Amino acid sequence: MSQMPQPPRLSACPTCAEPPQAGDRYCDRCGADLEAAAAPTARVPADQPVPPQMNGAARSTHQEPEPDDYELAAPASGGYERMADPRSAAEPGAAEAAFGTAEAAFGTAEAAPLAEAGLPLESNASTHTSAATSTVSGAGTGTGADPRLPGGDHRPRCAACQEGTIDQDGYCERCGHVQARERDHMESELEGIAAATDRGLRHHRNEDAFMVSAAELPDGSPVTVAVVCDGVSSATRPDDASAAAAHAASTALRTSLPRGAHPQQAMNEAIIAAADAVNSLAMETGAAAPHHEGQRHQNAPACTIVGAVVTSDILTIGWVGDSRAYWVPDDRTAPPARLTEDDSWAAQMVAAGLMTEAEAYADERAHAITGWLGADAYELEPHTASYKPDRPGVVVVCTDGLWNYAESAEQMARAVPPDARARPLNSAQVLVGYALDGGGHDNVTVAVVPFPAAPGRAGSA
Repeated sequence: MSQMPQPPRLSACPTCAEPPQAGDRYCDRCGADLEAAAAPTARVPADQPVPPQMNGAARSTHQEPEPDDYELAAPASGGYERMADPRSAAEPGAAEAAFGTAEAAFGTAEAAPLAEAGLPLESNASTHTSAATSTVSGAGTGTGADPRLPGGDHRPRCAACQEGTIDQDGYCERCGHVQARERDHMESELEGIAAATDRGLRHHRNEDAFMVSAAELPDGSPVTVAVVCDGVSSATRPDDASAAAAHAASTALRTSLPRGAHPQQAMNEAIIAAADAVNSLAMETGAAAPHHEGQRHQNAPACTIVGAVVTSDILTIGWVGDSRAYWVPDDRTAPPARLTEDDSWAAQMVAAGLMTEAEAYADERAHAITGWLGADAYELEPHTASYKPDRPGVVVVCTDGLWNYAESAEQMARAVPPDARARPLNSAQVLVGYALDGGGHDNVTVAVVPFPAAPGRAGSA
């Protein structure tokens, strides 16, 4: 029988003199290689270096094979870098994020009884029942550009690399970074009214729009006007639709109110004017005429609208869609109220008695709007309502980018600063920040309109 050759045996470790156990290859005490120590000593030529020794074991002079796994390098001082805000252009080539397209439902909507809020309802239009789904999408942006360029070139300079110029599409011709759009963040303030809008944290453009203005009625008493519109992102040119609607409605109100039109009638006509302005965009894009049955499927530009007209004794609200108006009294012990009722699937289910609010707003179809401005709308039926508050306060006019984070009247009242009537612009800024802190999933637009209207500088913004 063939046997494997047996290594010579040692009576003691040549390094530490520890007696080895039978079959030991290494010393239990010092770790010396007993087999190597027991092997016959070879003559080492004088010109050959002797391998260095460690604990009696030979250390190879050859490079050890690299291990399969490696230790991670320690992070640099200051820790790992924080992910860059997609809205910042501090670093060239900052990533631009694209996010989902569906609007999420954020809980139940609760409207405080108007009678309890001290707001007698004069009249209100009925709600129509056509249906369509609105979705939202978007991605990244940059910051403003310095128009000064060396060599007399007056084209704007890239805010990211500070060297390239900006092409017609708003991108740097050198580094490719997208520049800020004027509508990414806007604020306006007149005496007695203010508004702010922001693109939010997840959309590549702002599809909301607003107009605020102040004027005088025929008797010289003050009147303030706020119009807020939200473009329907699943339609074409939603940003153009909201801008056209806001401008048309505001212009109509500033024209009719000083002539003595009743605020509620003026609001109704303003919404019709806004709808006509949005319909005209469909004609520009080649959509079918509004009376044509097939034009409903042309994906025409569309938006929602909500407006407020505030005088010394009456506030009037008009709307189509799911943008809202809230009443928040200065006296926070008095109940706030929601002044609008959404044109939405959830609101229809609740109104029909088919679901409770909790059930309806938990459904994925909750935020599908059933009314909008646009050539593909089934019909236009503006809602208007007038109220006579018995105490001072503010009207908060906003898109769902805000009320998704403060849905009930009580939640909105808690978000509104206590000095809102005295500082409307600060309050609008605070409310925009409230939505951004909550996640900023959508464009955010809010106008803060103090009641009663105070004499101020007439104009629009």
